[in-house]
Amino acid sequence: MDQKRLLAAIALSVGILLLFDLWNRPQREAEQRRQAEIAAQAPATPGAIAPGVPVAQAPVPVPAGGAPLAQPGAAPGSTLAAVTPGLPPEQRIRLENPRLQGSISLRGARLDDAILRGYRETVRPDSALVRLLAPRSDANPYFAQWGWTAADGRTQVPGPDTDWTADGNSLTPTTPLTLRWDNGQGQEFTIRLGIDEDFMLTAEQSVRNASAEPVQVLPWARVRRERTPPTAGFFILHEGFTGVLGGRLTEWSYSDAKSEAERRRGGPAMEQETTGGWIGFTDKYWLTALTPMDQATQIRSAYRHSAEGGQDRWQVDMAPPAVQTVAPGAVAGLATRLFAGAKEVRLLDGYADNLGIEGFDKAIDFGWFYWITKPFFYAIDWLFGIFGNFGVAILVFTLGLKLAFFPLASKAYTSMARMKVLAPKMTEVRERYKDDPAKAQAEMMALYRSEKVNPASGCLPILLQIPVFFALYKVLFVTIEMRHAPFFGWIRDLSAPDPTNLFNLFGILPYDPTQLSSFLHMPAWAIAMGITMWLQFKLNPTPPDPIQAKIFAWMPLIFTFMLASFPAGLVIYWTWNNLLSIAQQYYIMRTDKKRQARAAAAPAPAKPAAAIAAPKPAPKGKK
Repeated sequence: MDQKRLLAAIALSVGILLLFDLWNRPQREAEQRRQAEIAAQAPATPGAIAPGVPVAQAPVPVPAGGAPLAQPGAAPGSTLAAVTPGLPPEQRIRLENPRLQGSISLRGARLDDAILRGYRETVRPDSALVRLLAPRSDANPYFAQWGWTAADGRTQVPGPDTDWTADGNSLTPTTPLTLRWDNGQGQEFTIRLGIDEDFMLTAEQSVRNASAEPVQVLPWARVRRERTPPTAGFFILHEGFTGVLGGRLTEWSYSDAKSEAERRRGGPAMEQETTGGWIGFTDKYWLTALTPMDQATQIRSAYRHSAEGGQDRWQVDMAPPAVQTVAPGAVAGLATRLFAGAKEVRLLDGYADNLGIEGFDKAIDFGWFYWITKPFFYAIDWLFGIFGNFGVAILVFTLGLKLAFFPLASKAYTSMARMKVLAPKMTEVRERYKDDPAKAQAEMMALYRSEKVNPASGCLPILLQIPVFFALYKVLFVTIEMRHAPFFGWIRDLSAPDPTNLFNLFGILPYDPTQLSSFLHMPAWAIAMGITMWLQFKLNPTPPDPIQAKIFAWMPLIFTFMLASFPAGLVIYWTWNNLLSIAQQYYIMRTDKKRQARAAAAPAPAKPAAAIAAPKPAPKGKK
């Protein structure tokens, strides 16, 4: 392989990164604008809706003819689409643990108020805490709910306006809560709720039949979004429906789920019966998910879309695969768990291991490079535990990678050093046979063989960086542990772009050049990366082809503009990696140069005296 193939490998790498950048640049800019708006409009830190305080319920449009009656086999929650106006104020029960604060509405048995402690909208310490779940009075209703469908068409079941009674005034890790409702027909419905120290709730639904006749009901649990949430829109990030059913990750975007539901004329976009599993909604950093308490339970899960009042509504739900017939004196029910919180890697791994929830860690979109991305995260997180700074952890991790690949890099840089020495001879060969390219190529290959140089080895340092680059990009982009993680100086969030800009003299001029063009963003760390890349290229042999040489000369500038809007942590990694490569390459090339000088200065071994005095053997046939 000659310089053309090396150039092709580098050009391919640059092309991939350029396409990657162009694909994601609009989404990155949209996310930056959204974060800026949040920072500008951030109110004081809100508290949870106070227990017992009335909350106005905005009525949801009812289809013509009134609310539909429940039918056997109807979708879970299908009778709960409407809220009747004019009702007395609802009552709420406080929900609180070290990680969550909020409240549960006793009207309709909804968890529709959940705020995440420890997570704020922006890096400002006074910005609002992240609200995950919100009631129907909010601009973006998002809630979990537990209920029943009357499969026999005659049993009265709790509905959206049902006011439950509670046996306590709060739900905490040490005080579970039981909700009760009696339909007056001999059936008592109960929901026993519990919560751990993190983000997992339990809900044990049951109905006791004290009447003389059997009843048929279908218990269900659901999570519902009554608006389409804003999404980052990144190609490398999934947001929308997610779950692991039958051991397989099942992901649907909102648009795909809507198209499939419309194709099925209002049916579920996806419906599957499995043993155990989990389903939910995933955002970039947050997750709500339902899973049966007993993973050996047969369950029917669904992703749904509906259009009501001109709004798209989204729902995931779980229910038994068949209607439950409750005999007189018997009890039937459904036990589920609800996760509502941050997608912390170790936390999800712990739930997967301790509760037996298969593939629960896959809620974090580690992507195709899962096998390398997740170990990278664990290594960086372990180093963070030592140094207390994710930026420093990335630098130390990069140093470790350099040491691990040193033997391979040594061969590559030694070959590149010898290629630099051979550059004048290669130029001479090209000039001598400029009218005969085939002959020039043959002479070049002969030169490589005689000098024991492998030009292909120069590709390795570049090719090895590509999977490392994408894996680190994933770690920085999708793991919440990197969110709002500071470095030093002006870098207050490693997962966000460097905020400095050369085009306004790093803040001296009072205007934002990116309002004119997204390409007018040139932060300090990107400039440092470009300089270190240029220095690294100067150590490499100059291609004898003038066109190749010009391409190589422009590459640092191309990369500088390309990585300007990438997460600061990734640019810092690349800069540090360049510095380590320069030091490594300089050391290897200097060592090889000294070794070659010693070999050239060493005297040639003398021939043995016996060999000099020995007469030449006579040719055959002569004496």
